[in-house]
Amino acid sequence: MLKQDENLSFIIEPELSPRSEQRIDLYFSIPNEMGINPQTLSEEAYFNNHFKSHLAYNAKNIHLPLVRSRFVSKNKGEQQDYRQNLNLYCYQVRLAIDTDVKDALKITDKDAFYIRATELAEQSKGLLKKLRRYTPDNEKLVSFYTNADNYLSWQIEQSFLKLLDEGPRSSDHAKERSDLLNFCKDEQAYRQEQQYNSESTLKDANRITNKMRLLQRLIEHGVVLNRHTRHLNSYLKRLVKGSVTAVIMAFVMVVVLNARSNFTEITATLVIILGAIYGMREIFKEDITRVIWRTIVKGRPKWRFQFRNSVTKDKIATQYIWLEYTRFKRIPENVRNIFSKRRQQNRLAAQWFHFASETRVGAKEFLPGYDTLQQTLRFSLAPFTRYLKKGEGKLYHLDSSKISKQSVERRYQLNVVVVYQNQQQIIHQRYKITLNRSKIVNIELISSKKE
Repeated sequence: MLKQDENLSFIIEPELSPRSEQRIDLYFSIPNEMGINPQTLSEEAYFNNHFKSHLAYNAKNIHLPLVRSRFVSKNKGEQQDYRQNLNLYCYQVRLAIDTDVKDALKITDKDAFYIRATELAEQSKGLLKKLRRYTPDNEKLVSFYTNADNYLSWQIEQSFLKLLDEGPRSSDHAKERSDLLNFCKDEQAYRQEQQYNSESTLKDANRITNKMRLLQRLIEHGVVLNRHTRHLNSYLKRLVKGSVTAVIMAFVMVVVLNARSNFTEITATLVIILGAIYGMREIFKEDITRVIWRTIVKGRPKWRFQFRNSVTKDKIATQYIWLEYTRFKRIPENVRNIFSKRRQQNRLAAQWFHFASETRVGAKEFLPGYDTLQQTLRFSLAPFTRYLKKGEGKLYHLDSSKISKQSVERRYQLNVVVVYQNQQQIIHQRYKITLNRSKIVNIELISSKKE
């Protein structure tokens, strides 16, 4: 369920059906030596800068042969229908090629690798031919087709160049490698022939990359749901702050009036007393407000996402987010028992960080051909590494009378318990995440239990 995304981030990608509900809880055990606490990293700062959530129409673990090519053939009808069908096709191809390239790079056997790479090339050629077979006649639709064709050609070329660069090399497979390079050259020549990109754009790596990112966002129109964020309890917070201020001011006025009645004239003592009273008000007002506010919002969601179809504007799903520091004794007993099974040396003093997401799908059905939504929850651990030590140590070895040394890096471990719950089951999983200052070194599933 939990897998690495980039160097310092991981993702969780559950599926959602029409009229369904799911809840995901993550409990982080963060060692105190990492320096993470409410003063160094607030819940709001983490949510705004290091957490992302989105929903999209998508098939789980889609591969190139599974791409629904019938979508691209639907070039009749309204302009918006054509654009949405075209975007569905291109979006699926992009996800499928990314998935298959990652899987191919895991193959260590050279023969198997080049067989798989050749298969991917043939499948990609077929998908591109199907796209170009249905070139629209309507001038209003040509721009949509041009953007999709330009982006898909470039993305596939980049994927195969990455595959050849990072994959194993062998002189025994020179022909296969040459064929793959020729495929990339053909796509590059095709885009030049169609005059999709200007010479100045092609010569600047930043310009061509940013242009393709823009085209990527365009093909996501109608596929990735629009998200609207609302900070919950904002009016309640103002009410609490106003009420606390009113109560404290009333108390201060009573004290001031009593002090004034005891002094018939304005003296230095009266001035000092009044100054002390107003100073105490400023000191305790924020503390009292903070304590009362945390008591009121404990257990309440802090943010709400509403996901809407970017074409029809229909509301598809609603997601509520909880995020807070907590204490070990406030964690549910079954989760505490999972944490307690750690080895003794891993039971360090820690901060406990709780995230929860509750998603409710209100739509009765999705786009034709799609039975589920793909949700992506992305968590960045970059702020967790901010205070980690940079230095590397040395490990010395004694071999007979010869001393050798080896550089070692300092690593840290996070323990995370994931609780996934829907109408059918509850799953508890514990992960051990090993990281250094620059990347996640390893994510290991320690235990998994279904109920």
